[in-house]
Formats: sequence, C-alpha cells, structure tokens
Amino acid sequence: MSNILKHYLEYHNKMSQKEKIDFLQDISFSDLLDAWQELDAEEALAIFIELPMKLKTDLIPELNDYEQEFIISGLSAQNKKTLFKMMEPDDLVDIMQSASKEVRDSVWENLSDDGKREMLFLLRYDEDDAAGLMTPRFLAVQAGITIAQAIQFIRANCNSVEYLFSIYVIDKLERLIGIITMKELLASNDAVKISTLIKEKVVSVYDDTDQEDVARIMEENDMAAIPVINHDHVLIGIVTFDDIIDVIREEQTEDVYKMGAMGGSSESYLTSSIWALVRKRVPWLIILLLMGTVSANILTQYTSLMAGAAFLVIFMPVITQTGGNTGSQSSTLMIRGLATGEIQFKEIFRIMGREFIIGILLGILTGAVIILRSILLPPGVGVYEGIVIGFSLMLVVLLSNLLGTIAPLLIHKAGFDPTVMSAPLMATLIDICGYAIYFETARYLLHL
Repeated sequence: MSNILKHYLEYHNKMSQKEKIDFLQDISFSDLLDAWQELDAEEALAIFIELPMKLKTDLIPELNDYEQEFIISGLSAQNKKTLFKMMEPDDLVDIMQSASKEVRDSVWENLSDDGKREMLFLLRYDEDDAAGLMTPRFLAVQAGITIAQAIQFIRANCNSVEYLFSIYVIDKLERLIGIITMKELLASNDAVKISTLIKEKVVSVYDDTDQEDVARIMEENDMAAIPVINHDHVLIGIVTFDDIIDVIREEQTEDVYKMGAMGGSSESYLTSSIWALVRKRVPWLIILLLMGTVSANILTQYTSLMAGAAFLVIFMPVITQTGGNTGSQSSTLMIRGLATGEIQFKEIFRIMGREFIIGILLGILTGAVIILRSILLPPGVGVYEGIVIGFSLMLVVLLSNLLGTIAPLLIHKAGFDPTVMSAPLMATLIDICGYAIYFETARYLLHL
C-alpha cells in the first residue's frame, strides 16, 4: 500500500474535510489501484468519497461488480448525481448492465435528463458490439464551415468530450465524410474551409461490429479512437483505446479459460462464488469424461490383440500423449493465426498441404526416436516390434497434426470460437482416434 494511503488511514480521523481532500490530491491512479484490494469495504468507501473527481471517474470502472455496487450504495444522492454526471457514458452503461436492480434504479434516479437520454441511446446496443463500447460524446464539424468557426466550436465544447485528437467531419445529414487532426486544424489559415483539408478515407466500424473486430481494426491501423457509424453512415459515437484495452484483456481471459476447458467468463476469481467456479468448470469436465468413455469402448475391441502382443499396452500412453501434444501444438498455431487475422479459411488447402508435410516429418522424427527407445532401453522389444510401434506413432502424429489444424478452421468458419479446440478437447479426440490407428496398424503389421 502506498505511503499516502497508509498515512491517510492512520490520521484521517484527525483531519478536517479540506485536509482530507488536499491529502489525497497527491496520490497517483496506479498507486490507488494497486492498494485498493488491501482496503476493507468501509475504508474503500471512505477514501472514495474524498478522492478528486478525476480519480473517482477513472477508478470506478476498474472495480469489480461487488465493489461498484457497495460504493454506489454508500454515496449520498448529491455525490451520486455529481459522479454520474462526470463519468463517461460508456463506463456508466457498463455499470448499468452488470449491477443489481437496486443499483440500476439508484443510477437512473440520479441521472440528469441528458444523462438518461444517453443511457437510453446506448442501452439499445449489445454490450459486445462497437456501439456497446462507444461514447456518444465526440466533436464533429460540418465540411462547409471555416477553420476559425471550427476552432470556436471546439473551444466552446472541448470540456464535454473524452477524446480530442481528431475532429470528425460530417455532412448536413450527419453522415461521416472525413477526418482532420487538431494539428492540421491549428496550422491552417482561419479563412480556409474544412472541406479543403479533410482526409476523406476514414477507417470506421459499424454499430454492430463485434468488439474483437473493433480491437483488431484499431490495432492494424494504430488508432487511438475509431468512429462508429450506423448502416446509413451516420456518425453516432467513437470507441477509444482505453475501452479497447479492456476488451483485449477480457477476450484474452475468456480464451485462456476456454483453452483450459472452462467456461469463458472473465469474472474475477476472488469475487466469484464457489458455485460459480464449479459451474464454470464442470460442464466441460463432464463432456470430456463422456468422450473419454469412447476411448474405453475402443480399447475393449482390442483386448485379444493386447493379450497376444502385451508390449503394445506398455507404449499406449506414449502414443496418445505424443499425438495429443502434436494436435495441441497445431491447434494453438491455428487459433493464434485466426485471432490475429494472419490465417484465413480461404487458405485452408494451402495450410493443409503445409501441415501434411510437417506432420510426416514430425512423425518420422518421433517415430525414429520411439523405435530406438523401445529397442535399446527397458523393457526392450524386438526390432520388428519397435518398427511397428514407430510406424504407428508416425501415423498418429500425422493424423493429430491434421486434426489440430483443420478443426479450429472449420469451427471458426461455422461462426464459433476456435479456442474450444483447446488442449483438453484436442487430447481427448486424439486419444479416441489414436487408439484406433495404433491398434489397427499393429494388427495389420503383426498379422494378429
């Protein structure tokens, strides 16, 4: 915990109201955020009330749902009105969408008429779409005005917007037609018209563009903010980089959970209930359990083969483990490529050709290693038996590599998240296929 907060908690009972406010002016946002988890609920509320308004509006979107609700419930009506008036509307919408009914009602009752109109406008959109991330507070000017008029307009309205680097240019129907930077604006003659300076090629997104696509487009174009338009090309808001950072963090958390065969919620671990954590994990465990029983059914078909060639049983774990590792590697490459846009489904045949060659080479190399291992080291098998094991492993590795490649591509093409083809699911699928290939190859080569 920062020294400022430590001293505040130690001496705040002896301070006047003005001294408390002045004392907390010097704390940085990063120090405040780092120390927040060490505060109990009452300490957190007491400190929040005395914070400068800029720190309040920066801090509350970063808190979890429980902390947000506790703080909002503990504020006076006047403090609520002031806080909600100063908060960015997109941050306030996030609270409205996740809070309990009591807190939603409290927020609504303490909004100004303009604030209520903004909320009603933003709440129409899905929270995972571009319009669900955007702020409707931005500056736009018409193409027909002069630089002097534009600067006068910006000066009069700049305090009401979050982001002021680029100025958007619209026509009389409020359709987005161009963009101009503040640098270009200030460097130009007052009498020049905006229409002569605008850059007409503007990167924008539609209101229903998925948040992952918004993040990718902003990253590809090195944008700090991106305009949001409806399907009539009317400019309705902008998405800023701070919201996209939150999206990237949330999407990465969900992907990591899915790759571990868990529900994709990004809710905080420590604030989640035990039952919520169980619900997150148990569905996939049951699915993988049931899929695992298929492997058991396959093994029952080869009991006589295993009885006649007991050495096959010894190397079963090696075969399936190596196949699972191969499939997980290739699926990880595909999932990452799809996420970054480097890989497209239209290139599937080229990708499969490359991975077929890679699979054969991986199979030959791993097969050679297992042949030498099975012959030279305990428990030791004959040369022919070692070749059988090595050839079987080569086929399993080849199939696993192809399966790990094609499954994410097909799932992504079908409109689903390819991260479901993660290590646990991939390993289970390869167990099923690997056992069949291993024993059928052995049966054929051993004439059993």
